Amino acid sequence: MANTAQLLRRQSSRDIVLKSQRSIDQLELRELRGRLVPKEHGVSHHHHTSLHHHPPMYGATNQGFMSDAFDESSELEQDPPFGSEASTSKAKAEIVAAATATEQQQDLVEGEKEGEERESWDSKIMFLLATIGYAVGLGNVWRFPYLAQKNGGGAFLVPYFIMLCIQGIPIFYLELAIGQRLRKGAIGVWSQVSPYLGGIGISSAVVSYIVALYYNTIIAWCLIYLLHSFESPLPWADCPTRLYANYTYDHEPECVASSPTQFYWYRTTLQCSESVDMPENFNYHMAIALIVSWFLVYICMVQGITSSGKIVYMTAIFPYVVLIIFFFRGITLKGAADGVAHLFTPRWETLLDPVVWLEAGTQIFFSLGLAFGGLIAFSSYNPANNNCYRDAILVSLTNCGTSMFAGVVVFSVIGFKATATFDRCTEERNGLILQNHTHNLPICDLQRELANSASGTGLAFIIFTEAINQFPGAQLWAVLFFLMLFTLGIDSQFGTLEGVVTSLVDMKLFPNLPKEYIVGILCFSCCLISMCFANGAGSYIFQLMDSFAGNFPLLIIALFECLSISYIYGVRRFSDDIEMMTGSRPGFYWMFCWKYLSPCAMVTILLASFHQLMTEGSSYPAWIALKGSTESMDWPHWCIVIAFMLILSSILWIPIVAILRVCGIKVVEDSDPAWFPVAELKEVHGIVPHEPTELERSIFCFNMDGTEGMCCPKYGLPEKSLEEEE
Repeated sequence: MANTAQLLRRQSSRDIVLKSQRSIDQLELRELRGRLVPKEHGVSHHHHTSLHHHPPMYGATNQGFMSDAFDESSELEQDPPFGSEASTSKAKAEIVAAATATEQQQDLVEGEKEGEERESWDSKIMFLLATIGYAVGLGNVWRFPYLAQKNGGGAFLVPYFIMLCIQGIPIFYLELAIGQRLRKGAIGVWSQVSPYLGGIGISSAVVSYIVALYYNTIIAWCLIYLLHSFESPLPWADCPTRLYANYTYDHEPECVASSPTQFYWYRTTLQCSESVDMPENFNYHMAIALIVSWFLVYICMVQGITSSGKIVYMTAIFPYVVLIIFFFRGITLKGAADGVAHLFTPRWETLLDPVVWLEAGTQIFFSLGLAFGGLIAFSSYNPANNNCYRDAILVSLTNCGTSMFAGVVVFSVIGFKATATFDRCTEERNGLILQNHTHNLPICDLQRELANSASGTGLAFIIFTEAINQFPGAQLWAVLFFLMLFTLGIDSQFGTLEGVVTSLVDMKLFPNLPKEYIVGILCFSCCLISMCFANGAGSYIFQLMDSFAGNFPLLIIALFECLSISYIYGVRRFSDDIEMMTGSRPGFYWMFCWKYLSPCAMVTILLASFHQLMTEGSSYPAWIALKGSTESMDWPHWCIVIAFMLILSSILWIPIVAILRVCGIKVVEDSDPAWFPVAELKEVHGIVPHEPTELERSIFCFNMDGTEGMCCPKYGLPEKSLEEEE
C-alpha cells in the first residue's frame, strides 16, 4: 500500500528565511502579515486574488494554506506606505521572527487561530511518489498474478478494468477531492460533512490501526529473510541435517518430505504449530524482528524530516528498479515465455463465473488502499488549486500497470521453475523407461506445474525463493528481492499509520502532546500487541486478521463514504467544489458512479462475500510436521468470535457516533472549517454558477432552486427557475 506525509513534508523555517532574500511585492507582504496578525484583529471580509499568477505551490508558505485572519483595513491604517524602506524592513523583520518561533509556540498559538496553517508537501513529485508508494504494495506483487492465472488469465483483465472504472478510480478520486477541499484528516472531513458522520473517520482510523498492527509482521518476515540472504549457501537452499543418538547425521525427515524452502518457512522462520489452538514455544527471533521493524517505522516517521527526499526516492522508486532488473533477468530464463503465456492466455468461459468478478472487484478495492483514511490525509496537505482529478487517474493507472508488470516478472520466474521441474521429471521418467520400468511412472505435466502457484506469503517465501535458488549468484537476487518487499511493505505502512496519526492530531485528543510523541505511543502499543505473532500459532493469527480485519470493514466504510457524499454532502455541491479547485467540472460519468454505480458495486461485493463465507465457510492451512505439508482446517469457535469482534470494533463507530449525537453526546468535538480560498479560486478559474442539464435534473434529482433531492428522480412538469418566473 506510500510515504507518510510527516516523512515528506517540511515545516522548517528554512523556506521562510529564503523568502526574505527575494523581492517582496505588496501581495506577498499582505499574505505574510496575515499569518502574523493575532486573532483579535478580526477576520477580513475582503479576499485577495493570491492565485492569479501562481501554479499550485508547495512548502511551508504554500498559498493554499495561508491564514485568512487579518483585516485589510487595519493593515492600511497602521502600516507604513508600501514601497518605503520602513515597510520593507518591517516585512523582513516579521519573516525572521516567524522563522525563529519555536514549533511548540506555533502549536499553542496558531492552533487556536481561525484558518490555522496546515503543513504542505515539499513538491508535487513528493506527493505523487508518496501516493503511488501507498497504493502500490505487496498485493501488486504477490496477489494480482495469482488471481489473474487462477481466474481466466487474460480474460481476468476484463472484469479487472471494469471494476477499476466503476469502483476503483471513482472512490480514489472522491477521497483525494474531499481531503483537498476540507483540508483535514478522515475524522475531521466526515465530521464536517455532517456531525453525525464522524464515526466514518473513527472507523477508518481503527481499521488502519488494526491493519498496521499485523501488516508490520510481513516487514519483520522480510527482515529475517533479508538478513539470511547474505549467507552462502542460502539457508533455504538445502535441507538441514539432524544428529541422531548413534552419532550419525542425516537430512531432516520433515524437510525431505516437503522441500527446503517450505521447511525453512514453516519450521525455521515461523516455528509453526499444528493448529491455532497450540501456540507452543515463544519465537524469540520473530519477536526481535518485530521490535526492529516497529523501531524502523518510528524512526522513519519521526526523524525522516531532514532526509525526506532520500527516503521517498528509496521507498517509492527502488521497487520499480528491482522489478525492472528481475524483468530482464526473467525473460532470459528458459521457460519464461511459457510462464507469461500461461498468465495471459484468456479462458473466456471464466467470465460467466460470478466469483471471478467478485475477486476482481476485491483486488481493485484493496490494491488502491481505499477507505483507510491515508488518501484523505495525504490530499489534505495539497495546494487548494491542485488538480486532484489528474492525480487520481495517474496513480490508479500506475497502480494497475505495476500489477500487470509484476505479473510478467513473477510468471517469467515461475515459468523457469516449472520448466526445470518438468525437465527433471521427464529425465527421471525416461531413465525408468530405459530400465524397463513401465509401472508407476511419474506424470510430467508442464501446465500443472505452471498452475501450481500460490498467492501471498506462499508465493514470496516458498515458490519465488525456490526459483532464486537456481539462479547463478543466488545471494544477490535474494537480497534484491527481499529488499524490494521490505520497501513495498514499509511504504504502505507509512500511509496506513498516517491515516491514524492525522486523525488523532485533527481531533486534538492530545492537544499539548507533540506529534512525535503520538507516533511513538502508537508504534509502541502496536509493538506490544504484535508479540501475539511471535509464537507457533502467530502465522495463523496473522491469517485470521488478514481475512477478516480489513476486508469487510473497508468495504462498509467506503460504501458509507460514497453515500455520504452523494446523498448528504450532495453530488452537485461536490462537483462545484472540484470545479472550483481544478477549473473543470466532473463529467456525468463520475457523478453517476458516485451516486449509483459505485455503491451498487460495493453492495454486490459485500453480499457476495457474505454469501460465499456462509456457504463455503472459512479455513486456514495448518502445517502438519509428520506429513511435511499443509492441511486445511476450520477455524475454531473462539477464532470466529475474534473475527466478528475485529469487524464490529471497526464499523460500529459509524452508528454509535450518530446515535450518541442524536442524544446530545459528542464523541467528535465540532471544529471550525479549515480556511479555503473560495473567492480567489472562483476568480482565477472564472467560475460561474452551473446550470444543470435536463439529464442531470432527472438522473441526480437536481432542483431548480439549487438544492438536490435525496430520493429517486421525479417525473412531472419541469420546474421553473426564479429568473424565469420573474
